[in-house]
Amino acid sequence: MAIVIGYGIAFIGALVAYQLSVGKPKDKKYKVWGIVLMVPISLALSFAIGLTYAVIVESGWASLIMWYIFPFIFIIGLVMFLVGIFNKEETEVF
Repeated sequence: MAIVIGYGIAFIGALVAYQLSVGKPKDKKYKVWGIVLMVPISLALSFAIGLTYAVIVESGWASLIMWYIFPFIFIIGLVMFLVGIFNKEETEVF
């Protein structure tokens, strides 16, 4: 049951990020997706993947893989957020 909740939270976070980024400029999309990846998606997805892997290999210690998955997804979200902050729109010079 906890596995389904983890995947559900990640899915709902992705839906919310999609709804918030529709029709926005590219820098706003990067900011929204970066924040959503850092907070709800990385936590819930690493938890759900860790528990899924622990159930598959039938070892509770295997769920500690979430400690490796979380920073990886979090750093991807942080990079996306920083790109949204520091990305300057290129203007065409004639």
